[in-house]
Amino acid sequence: MTTTISTEARLATLINVFTVRPERQRELVDLLVTATEEVIRHRPGFISANIHAALEGDRVVNYAQWESPEALQAMRDDPEAQVHMRQAAAVAESFEPRLHTVASVHHR
Repeated sequence: MTTTISTEARLATLINVFTVRPERQRELVDLLVTATEEVIRHRPGFISANIHAALEGDRVVNYAQWESPEALQAMRDDPEAQVHMRQAAAVAESFEPRLHTVASVHHR
């Protein structure tokens, strides 16, 4: 399934904003991509993940969709996923994962 942004989609949307030193941004992106490809996307309830690198080099944003908050929490509790999460946390200066719902969508 691909990323679908819709107010009707009843998905759990995780938006995690990482602050990172510009010289480590690529390293963090690579860690998140590897974690997603090797572990995260294979967990039950995973829908999609999109990794965004700020042009200024100081932020990385992970926009991920899960079937439910419970599926997301099960992934967070998974020891194999925790290894990757700890690696990303060690590279980032800070991170702020928050669960969201889609409140509004606009298209051209």
